[in-house]
Amino acid sequence: MSASAPRARSRLRHALPAPPASGQDATLRGFFGVFRYSRRALELVWRTNRALTIAFALLTVVAGVLPALTAYVTGLIVDAANSAIRAGSRDAGQVVDLVLLEGVLVASIAAAQRGLTFCQSLLRAQLGQRVNEMILEKALTLTLAHFEDSEFYDKLTRARREASTRPLSLVTSTFGLLQNALSLVTSGALLVRFSPWAVAVLLLAGVPAFVAEAKFSGDAFRLFRWRTPETRMQTYLETVLAREDHAKEVKLYGLGRRLLERYRAIFRTLYGQDRALTIRRDLWGFSLGLIATAALYGAYAWIGISTVRGLLTLGQMIRYFTLFRQGQGAVTAILSCLGGMYEDNLYLSTLYEYLETPVPEPSGTLVRGPDPADGIRFETVSFTYPGAQQPALEGVSLHLAPGRSLALVGENGSGKTTLIKLLTRLYAPTEGRILLDGRDLAEWDEGALRERIGVIFQDFNRYQMLVGENVGAGDERYFEDEARWRAAAAKGTASEFVETLPAGYRTQLGKWFRDGRELSGGQWQKIALSRAFMRTRADILVLDEPTAAMDAQAEAEIFAHFRQLAESRITILISHRFSTVRMADEIVVLERGRIIERGSHEELIRLAGRYAHLFTLQARGYR
Repeated sequence: MSASAPRARSRLRHALPAPPASGQDATLRGFFGVFRYSRRALELVWRTNRALTIAFALLTVVAGVLPALTAYVTGLIVDAANSAIRAGSRDAGQVVDLVLLEGVLVASIAAAQRGLTFCQSLLRAQLGQRVNEMILEKALTLTLAHFEDSEFYDKLTRARREASTRPLSLVTSTFGLLQNALSLVTSGALLVRFSPWAVAVLLLAGVPAFVAEAKFSGDAFRLFRWRTPETRMQTYLETVLAREDHAKEVKLYGLGRRLLERYRAIFRTLYGQDRALTIRRDLWGFSLGLIATAALYGAYAWIGISTVRGLLTLGQMIRYFTLFRQGQGAVTAILSCLGGMYEDNLYLSTLYEYLETPVPEPSGTLVRGPDPADGIRFETVSFTYPGAQQPALEGVSLHLAPGRSLALVGENGSGKTTLIKLLTRLYAPTEGRILLDGRDLAEWDEGALRERIGVIFQDFNRYQMLVGENVGAGDERYFEDEARWRAAAAKGTASEFVETLPAGYRTQLGKWFRDGRELSGGQWQKIALSRAFMRTRADILVLDEPTAAMDAQAEAEIFAHFRQLAESRITILISHRFSTVRMADEIVVLERGRIIERGSHEELIRLAGRYAHLFTLQARGYR
């Protein structure tokens, strides 16, 4: 074990607070809300496959009624055989008929159980897919702020971990409750002939174990919610240790053992909590389960004594033995189903908590503005990220007319990318407003607005898909249009190297899938640049560090080509390379979210301020 292991465990123990205490009142409140999500789960299963749901319900009724009838027929067989023996008759016709009837009933029970398994198997697959689709459909409606919130990720993780199985489990428990209730009613109706007290014993014997199980189910769920961040950290560590985009650095810096030990330390902490809960759960379950066992054999003794005293026939004794065992099994199953429904409702709450995440309704409907010649205006725009103390942008005012280019310069964290997020309405300004063609962005339809903008972020996606699909991602409508791929790749200067790949635009990129090819950083950036040109109707081009992975010559060629293609468009460029920045019509220098300088390259050099200082420092590096 590495020397860091004790320190890792110590950090973990201090980082994790004790799980919240579970009061009996909380358990009871949770249990009485057992049917809170049952109706919604039933509706979900019904919408997923109505035919299978109906078949499931009918088979449940059959499986619930037939066991008691089988026990009743068993008693008739014994009594018929006993009567024939006492009468000295060798006619076994009645016994054979009853045996055949019981055989049909047993076969029917087996068929019903097999049918239930069949329905469950198909519903499980379809329902798992449907729930995952619901989770992903909801994700499409969420804002960027949701995905930059750690608490939201906890919510999403909890929903994805349990949600795909819990709706069917809840419906299965509900139908199981119906099945065993029918079995209990039929068994009780026959057993009450022996004694109503036997039915009372039957009903009450399993209650103590059930109460304990419900309590521990609630404790397990609270533990599940409390430790979601640690579970996510384990998943993240798995990604860092086992993915190709992390492998180089992990190996180079020798981080593997340390991160693996941290992974193990989290597991040991979580396992210790699971183990303690499991021990308590099983000890209480076993101890209280002995009450039900004592009740069963007490009933057996009662029925046996009654038979010996001549109060019951041999067939009745066997019938009541069977009915009491079946009845107790039904009571146990009913309480288990209720406990399962309670637990399923708890876990389903995480799914609906996620699905009901509030999302602002889109308010804009505008698809064109009254003054296209006005271009883009930022009017005293300020923005603070949710939960942040300092604003990322403060009092920013800009005007950019069509055909003009703007370069944003500043240190990392100065607000350059934030400004682009506001322009593309990934966020809304905290103060001030942004106008396009003379109208506030809040009034624009989001789809129409984003069709106008082609963006390459510095952390652009590298899709593990075909080359052409990586380009086609820039315009979803033409995602599979090879002619568009080729035209966009030519504009983005990617066509030259794409033609040399084994399958051209049909070449698989990345190493996750078979025959995948990896590209250099510069080639990936050309793919991303081509992606921006997929939007042929985009008259605003935003390039966030578009050539950071390219050499100086490739960068110069791309921007000479780019200036020709972007003559009639609004162009916004973010770059740390002043050889690129100086090509812009206007340069804005940002510092801590504020504009401190603006003008052309020549004007800013004459100003001898921040821009001139940074330009001189960079130019000195090339001498």
